[in-house]
Amino acid sequence: MLKQLAKAATPAEQANLIVEYKIPYTIAVGAVKMLTPTVLAALINSMSPQEVINNLKSIQSRGAMDHPDVKQLIDSKLDEAAKCDRVSAYKASEAGAGANFDAATTAKLEAVTNEQVKKRGKILKATGLLIDKSGSMESAIELGKRLAALISGISDAALFVYAFDTIPYPVQANGSELTDWERAFKHIRAGGGTGCGCAVEAMRIKKQVVEQFIMVTDEGENTAPYFANAYQNYCRTLGVIPDVVIVRVGAYCDYVEKQLKDNQVSVETFTFAGDYYSLPNLVPMLSRPSRLELLMEILDVAWPVRDDK
Repeated sequence: MLKQLAKAATPAEQANLIVEYKIPYTIAVGAVKMLTPTVLAALINSMSPQEVINNLKSIQSRGAMDHPDVKQLIDSKLDEAAKCDRVSAYKASEAGAGANFDAATTAKLEAVTNEQVKKRGKILKATGLLIDKSGSMESAIELGKRLAALISGISDAALFVYAFDTIPYPVQANGSELTDWERAFKHIRAGGGTGCGCAVEAMRIKKQVVEQFIMVTDEGENTAPYFANAYQNYCRTLGVIPDVVIVRVGAYCDYVEKQLKDNQVSVETFTFAGDYYSLPNLVPMLSRPSRLELLMEILDVAWPVRDDK
């Protein structure tokens, strides 16, 4: 069929072969000498919403965006992607990174990302996001921007963001998009020692009450205040017991986790290996109730009653 596609004399014949035999885009573009609007429409029509997102830059480079009917077909696929269950949440935002799409297409890609992330859950807990900016922690800063954008977009509660080395640096953005957080982190650079508890101590002094801490770090703290000690002081002063989620980056260790567990603190870990597409997997971890709340919910369910009659 590929040979027939290459030999086809007219765009209509090429389009018919693509539709009839479901020839994938990546294969068809190598066989067709000239991608006319008719052929492009046939290719896009046979693609899934995820395939359209994956190949959007390639489609644009072949002139698909310049033809109103083809552009309309692309837009319909992107609208479908926002509702589809088989679309990666961050594929859309990555597809738009560095591309020169028009404002409407960019907005649709952002809508796909937002809708797909929202499907993972809604964060109802006040959250403290603590980002390690000590030496060699450039990866933590980059990840922190994305986490801040992710959390602020789906949170109905307060969000406090701090970068830290041996002192805390509060970070605020004028919006919830990644570009807003990029601007907010513009002057944050990696360097200095690691005092994981300094941001917690700042929040204690400011009486910023949260129900969970998310800390992006390699856990290599080497300067007081140490996180476990600052956490205990925070709990005593403000009368709360926040959960802790450690997002590990770089050449991490388990020092902070071990210190917390030795003090019977509820702590979860998530190891980030450079795959930004995996970040939405954090949402269920951050949005779920505490273990006690889950237990109480289970106990509130009525037991089945046997009918002995």
